[in-house]
Amino acid sequence: MDQNILLAFLLTLLAGLSTGIGGCVAFLKGHTNHKFLSLSLGFSAGVMIYVSMIEIFAEAREALCTELGTRAGSWACVAAFFGGILISAIIDRLIPSEDNPHELSGLEEESGAASPHPARLMRLGVFTALAIAIHNFPEGLATFVAALQNPGVAIPVVVAIAIHNIPEGIAVAVPIYQATGSKSKAFCHSFLSGLAEPVGALAGWLILRPIMSDTLFGLIFASIAGIMVFISLDELLPAAREYGEHHLSIYGLISGMAVMAISLLLFL
Repeated sequence: MDQNILLAFLLTLLAGLSTGIGGCVAFLKGHTNHKFLSLSLGFSAGVMIYVSMIEIFAEAREALCTELGTRAGSWACVAAFFGGILISAIIDRLIPSEDNPHELSGLEEESGAASPHPARLMRLGVFTALAIAIHNFPEGLATFVAALQNPGVAIPVVVAIAIHNIPEGIAVAVPIYQATGSKSKAFCHSFLSGLAEPVGALAGWLILRPIMSDTLFGLIFASIAGIMVFISLDELLPAAREYGEHHLSIYGLISGMAVMAISLLLFL
């Protein structure tokens, strides 16, 4: 069990710290390959939607039906699923759109044009980092619980979340670098914003561990499925379409679903 906890924490840490990769990408000449980024984000959405609806939701429903009975367990699973969606939506609503990393557009291009005042850019970068940290907190718990229950399912989810975190790191690093001219400050802010993911995993687990039961596990797993679906539909797919052509994001989505489906079949 202790080894499983360590593995789950390390996977969550890797997913969270990929924002630092985004911070490094922001300094590369020519910035990012938008078509590749569009495909990657679509791929991430496909992985997360498929594993949420086919694997995580099904496991949650099985656990709850075993504990509560078929009817009550099914209702509880659906309620927890939409509860996870509601939690993600509330977090989005609480963060002003101008400071929400998922509402930013064309940041790299904007910073290359007539730049706003450095103080405004710095504020944008810092608030974006805080917003990402808030978003990453429940993502961290979701990744951790998935890895704790089934590492085979969690690894592709970790890869998907890591890809999803890279453009968030870019969104933090670009304005701070433009405001200060310091690559180290820009990288540190993007890197630290990702730490909320493993912190969220650890804090959530320490709080829930004393009261963990099969029923609570089922409710958490179902809510995780809801959180992942919301992230995919509200963040990943819109970002994928913004960075590239509409069809690229869909091709990435279908590819992600296919890869996730095959990987799950290999673990049967």
